[in-house]
Amino acid sequence: MASKSKLSRTRNIGIIAHIDAGKTTVSERILFYTGRSYKMGEVHDGEAVMDWMPQEQERGITITSAVTTCSWKNHEIHIIDTPGHVDFTIEVERSLRVLDGAVVVFCAVGGVEPQSETVWHQADRYGVPKIAFINKMDRVGADYFATISMMEKRFNSRPLPIQIPWGREETFSGVVDLIRQQLVTWDHATLGLSFNYSDIPADLLPQVGQFREQMIETLAEIDDNFADQYLEGKEISAGEIVSAIRKATLSLKVVPVMCGSALRNKGVQPVLDAVLAYLPSPEDIPPIRGVNPVTHAEETRLSSHKEPLAALAFKIMQDEGRKLTYLRIYAGEMQAGQEIYNASKQKKEKIARLLKMHANKRERIEKAVAGELVAVMGLKETTTGDTICDEGHPILLEPIDIYEPVISQAIEAKTPADQEKLSMALSKFMEEDPTLLVKYDDETAQTVISGMGELHLEIIIDRLIREFNTRVNIGQPRVVYRETILKKTEIDGRFEKELGERKHFGHVRLVLEPLSRGSGLEFDRRIDGTAIPEEYYGAIEEGVRESALSGCLAGYPVVDVRVSLVGGSFREGEASALGYKVAASSAFKDGCAHADPIQLEPIMNVDVLTPSEFMGDVIGDIHARRGEIQAVSPKGSISEIKARVPLRALFGYSTDLRSATQGRAVFSMQFFRFDKS
Repeated sequence: MASKSKLSRTRNIGIIAHIDAGKTTVSERILFYTGRSYKMGEVHDGEAVMDWMPQEQERGITITSAVTTCSWKNHEIHIIDTPGHVDFTIEVERSLRVLDGAVVVFCAVGGVEPQSETVWHQADRYGVPKIAFINKMDRVGADYFATISMMEKRFNSRPLPIQIPWGREETFSGVVDLIRQQLVTWDHATLGLSFNYSDIPADLLPQVGQFREQMIETLAEIDDNFADQYLEGKEISAGEIVSAIRKATLSLKVVPVMCGSALRNKGVQPVLDAVLAYLPSPEDIPPIRGVNPVTHAEETRLSSHKEPLAALAFKIMQDEGRKLTYLRIYAGEMQAGQEIYNASKQKKEKIARLLKMHANKRERIEKAVAGELVAVMGLKETTTGDTICDEGHPILLEPIDIYEPVISQAIEAKTPADQEKLSMALSKFMEEDPTLLVKYDDETAQTVISGMGELHLEIIIDRLIREFNTRVNIGQPRVVYRETILKKTEIDGRFEKELGERKHFGHVRLVLEPLSRGSGLEFDRRIDGTAIPEEYYGAIEEGVRESALSGCLAGYPVVDVRVSLVGGSFREGEASALGYKVAASSAFKDGCAHADPIQLEPIMNVDVLTPSEFMGDVIGDIHARRGEIQAVSPKGSISEIKARVPLRALFGYSTDLRSATQGRAVFSMQFFRFDKS
């Protein structure tokens, strides 16, 4: 029973938000109030515990997701503080994949900002229950209720305010707990460590009554048992309200909303209480689903130490040259020294050490069980998204979505010694970061790195120089293009050659036709096994897919094309897999050349928040960059502009935007799709 109660007293949560909403400050306060840190680290001083990388401390942003563990009211909380910058979306994606619940932080001034929409939808995709914390209530322009109405418009989950603020901007002094009908204020002298419950001021009572009634009505709409009590006019206790909110939050019907100012040490402890009260323990989440790699049947694993082992590797990190693999254990248990099975790579691995992490500090443990987030040393073959399991009961969990890079930069080592360091460093970075691609160009003797944005590549290069002491020359950032075709074409491919002692023959007939944007490359077989035996179909598809990696215009990958195998011929004794593969490859290349090939460039979704007086200039500049305005929505003195702009036209945009708006506008961009320029 002990382990069951320990599981129900465990929370795996992420803190997610738009850049600058105050996620890391909230994390720092949580660590301080739970006794995990003895001193508050401030982001603006470069001293935040969770932002431990030098690049994070200098820029005041989070780059990697840091994992830590703290305890609150006899519960163990595992926290991942995730980045808010769109270039590091993979960090949020892989964190949400392994978390049970999330605290979404909003800025009371900016409201629902572009990246907070992205992370919210990522959480929805993985079915992660959320609570919202509206931060920066003490700032000029803070508006709690306007932020809630933005949440109602933008998201398909219902925000449920369980607190309202007492005062706003510089008069923000505390919060009213609508469930217990009490005022909560924090003691400035103890840095918010001590706080007081008191009666609600008389002038606030009408507003409290109105919002409490709305909260109860919303719960009655969702929960039939609760509705019966409400309609019968029975007095509903605080405990009953809490359990109704928990039920509605776990079923993703509501998102409890709270407020405060993390920097001013107000409002953080009730968020910790809400994490325990409303977010799920590993026992509350549905059993994890996977596929048995041997039988291909779907299987499930309950969150219990008695089940066979099932864990997902969600992050790889290099720590002083040694590889650390972060795992979320969904079922079973693991011990230091144990041999485990990587079902994704079909390899056995051995756990050298098991560690519990606190940002970049760690503590050795001998055993870890279902529901825990741990780091492991000694897994040589494991990469992000791999499933670790018991070899006798294999299971493959759904891997993590990886994004396509949209920008590349050429780098070259200054000396042969640097070249050696460069190759080693980049292979380590690629293990850590699946969105980083590295390609060596033989013609120019340059290494080309591709990633999610300018900042992403800038951080990689900065780390090469600092961590690995590698001296490199850096080229200008370049856009990564794709190629496609505009018309349908039919083409023959034939290969006949004597290689070594044997003749190789292959003959295929392919039809290439354009598809809608974002369709990728489809391969279709429209012939029966009489013209070409079925055993060669795999080689033909392989030839097409390999050939599609470099198009006929400028060598970029070919996308949005359907390739259909419609005919061909077979020669007994001469036909070979190699023959058909080469025939298919050359047919695809020739077909593309005859089908009006064109180049596609990455188009970005751009969101700009600007003071309204600069709106005309910002829109004019977007048009000058060949952008299309999608929507303009005024939010008081600030306007939000949504546009689609080619990435090529966005280099240096942050500097131009700042100078056009006196440094007051902010923007974020995200890949939309490859399209014609």
